[in-house]
Amino acid sequence: MARPQKYKSENLADLALTTFWEGGYFATSMDDLVRATGVNRHSIYKEFGGKRQLFLASFNHYSETIVTPAFSRVEEADANLDAVSDYFEQQITLAEATGLPGPGCFIANSMTEVAPQDPEVQKIVDTHNERLKQGFVGALRNSFSSTESKSDDEIEQLAQIMLVFTNGLWSLSRRVSDGQKLRDAANNFLTLIRRNLS
Repeated sequence: MARPQKYKSENLADLALTTFWEGGYFATSMDDLVRATGVNRHSIYKEFGGKRQLFLASFNHYSETIVTPAFSRVEEADANLDAVSDYFEQQITLAEATGLPGPGCFIANSMTEVAPQDPEVQKIVDTHNERLKQGFVGALRNSFSSTESKSDDEIEQLAQIMLVFTNGLWSLSRRVSDGQKLRDAANNFLTLIRRNLS
């Protein structure tokens, strides 16, 4: 059954995001999107131009509704590793509330499924990863005591390691049913990072 004619494109993007997030891009058909959104094919093509364009719109929606609320604390000027710890905890708690194993990170999933064949998706993934990395750079810099010193290269390398761990952690959340395993991994990882700063 189709929805009433009045609908908002952001609502379609939200429903499509959930469908792509759970099923992946290639396994999601237009019929799946019609069922998920309650909007007919014509309306989807009219609003977005097709499946791929709707998929691309899902990235913006994911960034605005999932990434920014979760990661903005790490991006604040005074953020340190405690903010990173809070970010991990907030996302793990959310994953526990919605049920584990979960869908993981939409962008991390797309990084391995779609980005290798799609330069436009690869660019979106790169932009997202750079955002996370720069947030970690700031948090690392704010975590030094006044007597400690690290070169910019060392900070960049640590931030890159944190980025790789983060993508791995959210990928792991697709395989585990116990959130404590994710929590322990995050806590142990941050303990190692803190030791590197001392």
